[in-house]
Amino acid sequence: MKSLEEYIEKASKNGHIRSGMVLGIRLALLGLEEIGIEDPRQHHRSLVVIVETDRCLPDAIELVTGCRLGNRTLKFKDLGKMAATFLDLGADHAVRVSTREAANQLAQEMFPDLDKDEALGRAYGALSNTELFTSQSVHVKLNPEDIPGYWAPRVICAECGEGVAFDRELVEDGRTLCRSCAGQRYFEPS
Repeated sequence: MKSLEEYIEKASKNGHIRSGMVLGIRLALLGLEEIGIEDPRQHHRSLVVIVETDRCLPDAIELVTGCRLGNRTLKFKDLGKMAATFLDLGADHAVRVSTREAANQLAQEMFPDLDKDEALGRAYGALSNTELFTSQSVHVKLNPEDIPGYWAPRVICAECGEGVAFDRELVEDGRTLCRSCAGQRYFEPS
């Protein structure tokens, strides 16, 4: 695995990196350490990470772990928290790592002359893991259709005609429907 500095270099754009990426990289490194994974590339499809925000954290998790939505190893649960759960499917062991809110205040006290994002970025690189994060062992039950590598036949929605994969369809009154046509859409046709 790369060092914090190597990941920061890889994530920086034009020599600058957002503080949330520094924090996310640190969180990812700690999560892997907590579940005993030194090289995430050797745990292809057995490492699953669930992120609880759609800000910088998923990008940092992908950078460090290689977990991605596209290979079904990165999951998103929108809880609005800078936290992630690292699950080793092979060992059936999971750890949830979350940030300490007090770290933001501590960062601004450490670097009072810097603007907020720069102060946070520097502090996130300097503070200890115990100052930045809490972690706890947790149990995560993934449904079979959420496990990487799961396969199920595609079905066609009886209402809209679109294909539905990974057992995400619903059957109502004997009709196979996608979740959108079954009333669970996130959009409204205009």
